[in-house]
Amino acid sequence: MKKIAQILTAGLALTVLAGTASAQVIGKTEDQIRWRQSAYHTMAWSMGRIKANVEGSYNKDQVAEAANVIQAIANSKMGYLYQAGSDNGKGWKETRLKSEFFTDRETLGKVAGAFGLAANDMAKVAAGGDAAAVKAQFGKLGDACKGCHDKFRKDE
Repeated sequence: MKKIAQILTAGLALTVLAGTASAQVIGKTEDQIRWRQSAYHTMAWSMGRIKANVEGSYNKDQVAEAANVIQAIANSKMGYLYQAGSDNGKGWKETRLKSEFFTDRETLGKVAGAFGLAANDMAKVAAGGDAAAVKAQFGKLGDACKGCHDKFRKDE
């Protein structure tokens, strides 16, 4: 399981780095949507791993691995994958990005910053191995995710 997480993290990091190597737009809109959808699905899988551990039999190594994946994605500069107009289009599926993402920069900065901090804190707490502390931080991380979803993601 550790090997799979490392491979997924490395592959995703390379994909994101390819899109963020410079300030110029790289890739078609559809590619950028697909790359960010892949990153969010990987984070969702990792959140599920943490949740399964805090609700079931706790394995500190699995939690730390999942938290590290989330932290890596949160700090990967994915903002470069949001070129103007990418609120419409299809990656693996239709994008759910609302156009407010491009106009409400103040809120975007707040929710993105809160997510980054929560992801970094999750990795730190997970490294400590304290199940109760992980559960508390997991709730904060979930709230940070929800803050962005509520404001910038369309319902399915």
